[in-house]
Amino acid sequence: MVKKILFIFIVLSTLYYSKFVQANGVEDRKYWVELLYKISYPVIHNLSQGTLKKEMPLELGPKYYDLQVPDVTYAEAVGRTFAGIAPWLALPDDNSEECLLRKKIKSELIIGLQNAVNPNSPDYLNFGKNIYNVIKIDNPDYLNFRKGRQAIVDAAYFAQAFLRAPNIWKALDSTTKQRFIQEFKILRNRQVVYNNWILFTGITEAFLLSIGELPDIFRMEMAFKKMKEWYVGDGWYSDGEKFSMDYYNSYVIHPMMVDMVKIMVEKKILPQEEYHIALKRMVRHAEFLERLISPEGTFPAFGRSMTYRVGVFQALSQCALIHQLPEGVEPAQVRTALTKVMKNQFNNVETFDDKGWLTLGFVGHQETIADQYTSTGSLYICTIGFLPLGLEATDIFWSSPPTDWTAKKAWSGKPFKKDYKVTY
Repeated sequence: MVKKILFIFIVLSTLYYSKFVQANGVEDRKYWVELLYKISYPVIHNLSQGTLKKEMPLELGPKYYDLQVPDVTYAEAVGRTFAGIAPWLALPDDNSEECLLRKKIKSELIIGLQNAVNPNSPDYLNFGKNIYNVIKIDNPDYLNFRKGRQAIVDAAYFAQAFLRAPNIWKALDSTTKQRFIQEFKILRNRQVVYNNWILFTGITEAFLLSIGELPDIFRMEMAFKKMKEWYVGDGWYSDGEKFSMDYYNSYVIHPMMVDMVKIMVEKKILPQEEYHIALKRMVRHAEFLERLISPEGTFPAFGRSMTYRVGVFQALSQCALIHQLPEGVEPAQVRTALTKVMKNQFNNVETFDDKGWLTLGFVGHQETIADQYTSTGSLYICTIGFLPLGLEATDIFWSSPPTDWTAKKAWSGKPFKKDYKVTY
């Protein structure tokens, strides 16, 4: 009899706990943490050991452009991973199991960042490398573009990561800080592509400004003014003079524009109103992103760079992180929707190779969809979809019960918010 009562108690307790966990997002956060750790660990751990270039596989997209991929892919992997995990690493320490994982990644990242800019390290990333020592006669401009200018992109993700996790910058020794500063500054001798790339130089200069270094004000102002000119309305920027229907408004444009303008406002280069405008436009774009998630937790695979997976949702994730979600979009519906998307993309066994590295693909291993500029390192930009992990576990984003997202409400016959264009 006692055994029977004990069995019933255990069953009821388990059911109660499962219901509680499901009701307040604890399980969702656990899944996000474990997945982000799984993705980022091979990059950060190997960088800390000086074995990144030795251990990371080099899978290339079809017709990958003729360049030395090591000059590109490792810096991509580190900078992009860092940009995504930075808000999570910025959280204060506590006694949770999650914090043990965070402390491990944080401590190894700090060591790894020292290696990244140490000329004596086998994993030295060398942003300022002499790019003109090899010339491809039939297309010298393209070689210079990839081998030289690509470093502008990679530096920008490091800079944005430092802005998102100032505690990591503060934890670096003075020599490492000076090395990063010099690597960033040497990139001023390179011209950017006339599209979203202008924000890469802008965010890097904004970071330098934020730490008291003398910035190239022109690069920030050019990025700001051109992006304002390229705004086409209703939360969408043109990617250069011609509009492209893809996800680069979220991969790059809105988050970097907002973060750059924030620093420019803080340093009195721009009036406060400019930040409000940039933010409102990102919030509007986030509204589109949330509505693109189908009832099944999928989203349209259009445009270039689809191997960036859940990175598509950076603008939505950043709005959640800074508590600026669109009116009528509850934090829990974003969490519930993104969790479903992540499970659809990352639970596929072929998304990772047998050593835990990401493979080229959208869901699983689909190397033929990779762009000609895509290699293994490029894929780690998917971490920018995880920005809400920078919110405390007690935040409403995690503590609220699961909530249907807009498309799920709409296609199940439930009331949902009517949409209409905005004029800012």
